Amino acid sequence: MQIQRLSLPNHILIPPSLSPLISYSSLSSIHHPTKLVLNPSSKAGFCNSLETVSRSLTCLRKYGGSIRVSCGVVQDNEDAFYMRRCVELARKAIGCTSPNPMVGCVIVKDGKIVGEGFHPKAGQPHAEVFALRDAGALAENATAYVSLEPCNHYGRTPPCTEAMIKAKVKRVVVGMVDPNPIVDSKGLDRLRDAGIDVTVGIEEESCKQLNEAFIHQMLTGKPFVTVRYSLSVNGHLLDQLGEGVTESGGYYSQLLQEYDAIILSASLTEKFSIPASHEPGANQPLKIITATNS
Repeated sequence: MQIQRLSLPNHILIPPSLSPLISYSSLSSIHHPTKLVLNPSSKAGFCNSLETVSRSLTCLRKYGGSIRVSCGVVQDNEDAFYMRRCVELARKAIGCTSPNPMVGCVIVKDGKIVGEGFHPKAGQPHAEVFALRDAGALAENATAYVSLEPCNHYGRTPPCTEAMIKAKVKRVVVGMVDPNPIVDSKGLDRLRDAGIDVTVGIEEESCKQLNEAFIHQMLTGKPFVTVRYSLSVNGHLLDQLGEGVTESGGYYSQLLQEYDAIILSASLTEKFSIPASHEPGANQPLKIITATNS
């Protein structure tokens, strides 16, 4: 086991027996190692002391292995636990939702998950609708966790805000505000106007990473581009790929599943077959071939 040190201005926090990882970030899946999460509202030097935290791993796993430390006060972070589950659900639709974002939703009542759902494909119901259907009557007075702000407009599907209001949920916890100008806090306002308690920004960085390409396109109007290249040990560019990377579970196969298109040079396609994702049920990206002649 490796214990790392977290150094802060005027403070050093060394957890005695917590976990192999300490991080400022709250990004983690349900099964990631335990992390210490510092309250972002606390300023350096504001607290005179940070309480040493020692909790049993059994207790921590109960809430997803995440605790929050704020000026010596330790709080179990149930909201973060359920939001990470939302992200996990959303990722089931990798490569299938474009141009829509990936979204997951969890309905919780009396400390138990009573409904789950995710957005499977553009044009189909959103994550909130599937989760509310799964919960049924148990959604009344429950808490709905959703990785992205619920929509409040009519598109291919009706507003998710109205579905939540109709289901009489008591509280809605949102991972991040939707950067789409059509939404952009309007969903939050509608829920609050209906008397629903709304919390925003839980596991926000995890939710942002989930839809990095969508957010980039909404904020800049430009596509999100990734450059993949191989280098030899002496710094030369290579045409070859690593062993196993094109197979199911390999990073290249996963990239091809995630992106809408892939740009290749004509010279490369002459040497190698046009790559394809081997992930189960993957949607293959559009192939764009660049060439100096026909």
